[in-house]
Amino acid sequence: MLSIVFAAIILFVGTGGTALRQVVNSWFNGGDAPGDALSNAVLLNIALLIFGWRRYRELQQEVAERRRAEQLARHLAETDALTGCLNRRSSTKALDAMLNRARESGQQVCVFMIDLDNFKQINDMNGHQTGDRVLKTISERLRANLPTDALLARIGGDEFACALPHKHDQAMKMDALGTSLIEAIGAPIPLDPVKIEATVSIGLASTGQELATEEITLDAETMLHRADIAMYQAKKTGRNRHCWFELHFEDELRFRNQLENAIRQGIPAGEFVPYYEQQIDLRTGQLTGFEMLARWNSPRFGLVSPEVFIPIAEDIELISDLSEALIRQALVDARDWHPSLTLSVNISPIQLRDPWFAQRLLRLLVESGFPSRRLEIEITESCLHDNIGAVRTMISSLRNQGIRVSLDDFGTGYSSLAQLRSLPFDRLKIDRSFVTEMTRDGGNSELVRAIISLGRGLSMPVTAEGIEDMEILEALQEMGHLKGQGYLYGRPEDAEATRQRLAEMKLLAEAAPPLPVAVAGAGTAVEERAMTASRQAG
Repeated sequence: MLSIVFAAIILFVGTGGTALRQVVNSWFNGGDAPGDALSNAVLLNIALLIFGWRRYRELQQEVAERRRAEQLARHLAETDALTGCLNRRSSTKALDAMLNRARESGQQVCVFMIDLDNFKQINDMNGHQTGDRVLKTISERLRANLPTDALLARIGGDEFACALPHKHDQAMKMDALGTSLIEAIGAPIPLDPVKIEATVSIGLASTGQELATEEITLDAETMLHRADIAMYQAKKTGRNRHCWFELHFEDELRFRNQLENAIRQGIPAGEFVPYYEQQIDLRTGQLTGFEMLARWNSPRFGLVSPEVFIPIAEDIELISDLSEALIRQALVDARDWHPSLTLSVNISPIQLRDPWFAQRLLRLLVESGFPSRRLEIEITESCLHDNIGAVRTMISSLRNQGIRVSLDDFGTGYSSLAQLRSLPFDRLKIDRSFVTEMTRDGGNSELVRAIISLGRGLSMPVTAEGIEDMEILEALQEMGHLKGQGYLYGRPEDAEATRQRLAEMKLLAEAAPPLPVAVAGAGTAVEERAMTASRQAG
């Protein structure tokens, strides 16, 4: 375009001078007009100059707009649209550049991996729009509490990473920064009409950590990976805290990943099976039912404790599938028991937040043909703090179907008397941690007595867990009419062993007499086993 302008200028100069004066004089003073060719040449020059200059300005604007569009596209490609932080791809490049600069200047770089605790619950209970506002607020709080030379990125749905250079002797300063970030994020987030309280788990990894003698290339991916491992360790040890990376964490995470894969494969393969623990009327010694407990006999890992695999199943969102498979099998097993025997089943807090849980449970009852009046669902006390309205709705829905609901592990949480009165529980279960120590700790004994009195005042029957010797049994018998369970009455058994036990006690449905005489006889057998256990303990 500039060539047109220059050509017009050259042509104008070449035909200018006298010709231009003649044309202007003829237009304004009526002088002799130049020839048509000369007039046209002058007009063409003027037109070319105007057109060329206009087109030149247009091109300048187009170039500027293209540059702005490219900058915007680059910004969108490198940043997170919701929070304005760097995204994962650009953060890796930026962190590599920071590591190179720190290496050249003799500094270290500390990487923080920050993950919100239970963010899915916030989304489920308040909606994704509220969840987005929470993420935006947290990113603003992070930015406000980080040094100006820090790098901040959102690398996942509820996961942030930040990095900053520091001197060799500033490790404690990084540790203090981790604490301050947790405190800043933990402040309530006012979002009309609710206040959200969010916590985070933070993993820290620094290039200055002396972790091994061999040389390791500490690039961005390695540092992010280490901080990520440390963050999972922080979650494992209780959440709402920070943790520094250690080499053995990597082995633990690798083992956990193997367990996760084994759980995913084991549920459809039927590796998880229900075991049954006896529940006894402590006054009469009669067997009243069983509590179902989950057991996993992995072909690869052998017997895996529920304390290990249940939290993992919750983290990878498979607890509902696992629980449903176990309940389905337990209902089929219990269908052949004497009609007087009940089945108790624990459910996870995650299942309690599922609005369709009651409908799915009812479907399992219909499929198995097990009477709903013989099923008892156990809810842990910690569930009461998640969403009291949802808990109340769920309990009412279950009880409307004839299913009984008990409050498990009572005494370990912080439920109030007002909550107990407002929620229609059918039973209280005293946590085993109080029962097993009650004969050695007078405080625990008085606490158990108080819970029993509370249950009596609220017209809720009480079950004591963790009865392991005759001394505990006798102490509980003096406190009132209770149910109980524990190793004094035998270890949990699989379906076949439980069926064989019930057959010997004539407590299978097809073998049961019309009157509950066999149940009373079972009490004698239970008492004999209890006395034998007592003599062995003595």
